[in-house]
Amino acid sequence: MTDFAAKLVLSLLAAGLAAQAPAAPAPAPGRAAQILNMVRQDCGSCHGLTLKGGLGPALLPQTLKGKDALSLKSTILYGRPGTPMPPWKPFLSDAEAEWVVEQLVKGLPDGR
Repeated sequence: MTDFAAKLVLSLLAAGLAAQAPAAPAPAPGRAAQILNMVRQDCGSCHGLTLKGGLGPALLPQTLKGKDALSLKSTILYGRPGTPMPPWKPFLSDAEAEWVVEQLVKGLPDGR
């Protein structure tokens, strides 16, 4: 097997395993409401209150489609040095950040 073929097989296997990864456990209802409020208000201050973009890019399902969930989670937790994107690790656990990514990818529930 060529080096390219081996890398391709490993990539396909990793993609298949990632697709089968269990969803992050949902936070308790009260905490979930706090996190969703934070996403709408704090994230919305840069990404737009409707998350359609602003200083930061849009955070809508169609704009996040195909983006690596682990990379999105890392951006949430550790920010992006040299940009206005701050780290949210002091406020969110790893599981909560993963849950936020899942919510953004499927579309946040209506906040009304």
